[in-house]
Amino acid sequence: MSEIPANGPSTSGLGHWLGFIGSGVMSFVVDGGVLKVLTVLFGLPVLPSRVASILTAMTVGWLLHRTFTFKIAAKPSLVEYLRFLGVAWSTAALNYALFAAILYVRPATEPLVAIFLAGLVAMVWSYFGLRFGAFAGRKP
Repeated sequence: MSEIPANGPSTSGLGHWLGFIGSGVMSFVVDGGVLKVLTVLFGLPVLPSRVASILTAMTVGWLLHRTFTFKIAAKPSLVEYLRFLGVAWSTAALNYALFAAILYVRPATEPLVAIFLAGLVAMVWSYFGLRFGAFAGRKP
C-alpha cells in the first residue's frame, strides 16, 4: 500500500483513478436511471425530474468519491457535502459554458464533439475541485 499524505485524501495509485472514473460513470447511470423512472414510470414532467435526478446523482457521486476515489475514513459531514455540491454545480456550469462557447465560435462543430471537449475540461476541473476543495483536509 502506498504512503498516504497526512494532510489530505489518498490520491495515489491505479485504484484512485479507477475510483474517480467509476464514481463518475455510476453517477451518470444514476442520473439517467432516476430520470427514466420519474418520467416513464411515474409520468412526471422531464424538467423537474431532471433536477431530482441530478441531485440524486450528485449525492451518490459524493458518497462514491469519498469512499472509492479519496478513501475518506471520517464520517460524512454536511459541510463536506455542500462543498461537493459546489464543485459539482460549478463543473456542470463550466461544462455547459464551454459546450456553448465551442458551438458559438465554431457553429459547424458536431455537438457530440463539443460535449466531449467540454467534458474533458470539466473532468479536470472536477477532479481538482474534489481533491483541493470538497475533500481538502479530510483524512483517509
